[in-house]
Amino acid sequence: MNGRDNRGGTAVVIGHGMVGHRFVEAMRSRDTEGRWRVIVLAEETAPAYDRVGLSSYVGSWDVGALALPGNDYPGDPLVDLRLGQPATAIDRASRQVTTASGEVIGYDALVLATGSYPFVPPVPGHDRPECFVYRTLEDLDGIRAAAEAAGPGAAGVVVGGGLLGLEAANALRLLGLTPHVVEFNDRLMPAQVDAGGGAILERLVTEMGLRVHTGVGTSSIEPSDSGVHVTLSDGTVLDAALVVFSAGVRPRDQLARDCGLEVGPRGGVLTDRGLATSDPGVWAIGECAAVEGSCYGLVAPGYATAEVVADRLLGGAGEFPGADMSTKLKLLGVDVASFGDAHGVTAGALSVVLHDAAKSTYAKLVVSDDARILLGGILVGDAAQYSALRPLVGRPLPAPPAALISPAGAELGADALPDDAQICSCNNITKGVIREAISDGACDIPAIKSCTSAGTSCGGCVPMLKNLLEQSGVAMSKALCEHFPQSRAELFQIVQATGIRTFSGLIAKYGAGSGCDICKPTVASILASTSSTHILDGETAALQDTNDHFLANLQKNGTYSVVPRIPGGEVTPDQLIVIGQVAKEFGLYLKVTGGQRIDLFGARVEQLPLIWRRLVDAGMESGHAYGKSLRTVKSCVGSTWCRYGQQDSVGMAVLLEKRYRGLRSPHKLKLAVSGCARECAEARGKDVGVIATDTGWNLYVGGNGGLSPKHAVLLAGDLDDATLIRYIDRYLMFYIRTADRLQRTAPWQEALEGGIDYLRQVICADSLGIAADLEAAISRHIAGYRDEWAAVLEDTDKLSRFVSFVNAPEESDPTITFDDSGARKVPVLLGMPELPVGTQGK
Repeated sequence: MNGRDNRGGTAVVIGHGMVGHRFVEAMRSRDTEGRWRVIVLAEETAPAYDRVGLSSYVGSWDVGALALPGNDYPGDPLVDLRLGQPATAIDRASRQVTTASGEVIGYDALVLATGSYPFVPPVPGHDRPECFVYRTLEDLDGIRAAAEAAGPGAAGVVVGGGLLGLEAANALRLLGLTPHVVEFNDRLMPAQVDAGGGAILERLVTEMGLRVHTGVGTSSIEPSDSGVHVTLSDGTVLDAALVVFSAGVRPRDQLARDCGLEVGPRGGVLTDRGLATSDPGVWAIGECAAVEGSCYGLVAPGYATAEVVADRLLGGAGEFPGADMSTKLKLLGVDVASFGDAHGVTAGALSVVLHDAAKSTYAKLVVSDDARILLGGILVGDAAQYSALRPLVGRPLPAPPAALISPAGAELGADALPDDAQICSCNNITKGVIREAISDGACDIPAIKSCTSAGTSCGGCVPMLKNLLEQSGVAMSKALCEHFPQSRAELFQIVQATGIRTFSGLIAKYGAGSGCDICKPTVASILASTSSTHILDGETAALQDTNDHFLANLQKNGTYSVVPRIPGGEVTPDQLIVIGQVAKEFGLYLKVTGGQRIDLFGARVEQLPLIWRRLVDAGMESGHAYGKSLRTVKSCVGSTWCRYGQQDSVGMAVLLEKRYRGLRSPHKLKLAVSGCARECAEARGKDVGVIATDTGWNLYVGGNGGLSPKHAVLLAGDLDDATLIRYIDRYLMFYIRTADRLQRTAPWQEALEGGIDYLRQVICADSLGIAADLEAAISRHIAGYRDEWAAVLEDTDKLSRFVSFVNAPEESDPTITFDDSGARKVPVLLGMPELPVGTQGK
């Protein structure tokens, strides 16, 4: 090997983290002739996952949600992924690697992507079973088990107050523990923020329930009746259930040392700027690589090293471009950003600081001695300007530095950046590349992501991508459809302001043509959201899609399913008996859904009113499984039954479900209430999630399932019942008024300028002055609510709609049978191919 060998052969990759996966992706996308076969030796049993987002695993415990796209290389014969098969030895002379199973694998090129390991200081007692590190999925599973054994409210100590330390502390908090953070430095996150930023950060995380101990070390860890006693260097003794070490990382270079490769002065496999090691057949990438002696612990430079080695193996001459160590993150809902020379170590550097203690925000720009060149900066509490400021590092400022961080100062947009400014640091994409893509026809964010890869990693540059689209003059139509030039939100305002109550009246005055299957259901939803009239009244009935038209879900075999509302999952024995009797009488298939409800499948149209009558008489009502409206409010058993429960989650779930039942919206809505941080109701996967604390409720918003699952983010914490309900009222109605057609809450709030921070101002601080109006709208809905099934049963005109054909027989349809298939019953239409049962409306 000579560093530019394009002959091909077998490339063995040791390690399958984010950087190792990036290398494989780069090789397979560039190696169009298939010259290289890639064998990946992975130590973990899970394929590559988003280790940066490891904290999101807490609560969901879903490995799949962290999986990196294409991490198992399906259908690629040139990639051999071997999970749970770490390398144990390297024989450079024979170019062979030995695995833990004893297999010997030959290589033409060897790529070390072994990453790093957590540093555990030699504190007496550090090896006790109550001590953990915070690095892998397995680590988090162990922490979870220990937290559950300890019970809610027990203390957990995190040794280390850096980025990972605060993430670990948040994980303990979500698990119901009281986290203590011990940091030897005089402030949290010392690598990213200075004393002023650290003070604001400490105040903000303390308000979130963390106990912070700075300027002290950990002296010893000794056993106690409840776990361990952690003694600090100032004499403080913390009684804790567990300890998590997060005191930094070290490069994993033992394999390299054992086979005689050169290592850097501070560890790491020594490489040149082409990532070649002292053996020309061996390369190192990511955190284990000491590029000219320096190791980099961020994913962006790791990705850059992976791209360089892929280029070199295919005959290129790529070199490591240097590392952008800028970081932007959100810890416990707190924005923290650091970029460039954040600490002002450059000779002659000046600092311009805006420290707003009242708003708990801190902003600092570091500039050259003539105040013209931006060198770096720190943002805490509000990092909205990060995406515009970071690309300006090393460049002339477009305005006085104070104006750039002042709330009333200059606004920075894409027009202030030159074409060679880096917009996406993760993938090294410049403004010029993005502008060229826009000129070639990429007219929205997904198109830009697809053709440039900008915004596909951490997503921090997406606001700037939107800004570039706007600056390029791309006209992004907001029209609902060809019949209405207005957006859904604009039509909502028109209906609200004019009082128009019919589709024909609205399209005659503000649209054109006769409408379509896009605008008709949308307008029907708007009318339902602004009135309590029945959706089958008058001409409104003709606007509904099939499900809304029959107040039930159409299934694949032509029958319908019926879902009665079971608020909070709470149901009486008599109601369960009636559901069972109805299923037996009408020959229906029963399924308990993921939302704590019971779905009855196989009903014909003319049977629906008969089924509803039985359910309504038993005290049940429509569960709106057919509508773009509130579906369920899921709950655990909470403090009523569970020994870990901190609040009455069932009572709150029932209250919320009855409050918002029938509330029509741009898309379906799902809520959940968990009685403690163990999160048995999976509240952070819902549009609105409520999690109990020992002093009240934490409110999370914007969690969605579907093709792009999203965890909800914290809107406000430790709320009393009344404040919680007020905030949910405001959030739901603001969403209903401003979201696009069929837009779930997660993409809606991500698309808002300012995202969750903007929402927090609108919902909690009433920055728009509309809180009373939003609450009044919910009150009107509650006052006018009426069960849609019951309303049909009392109206002969509406009942006349529920016939499958004229003179339809009342007896069961002999062409529909149910085949027993194990524990399931699957509907089969006689004489037709077998069809699986539908699962809409859960």
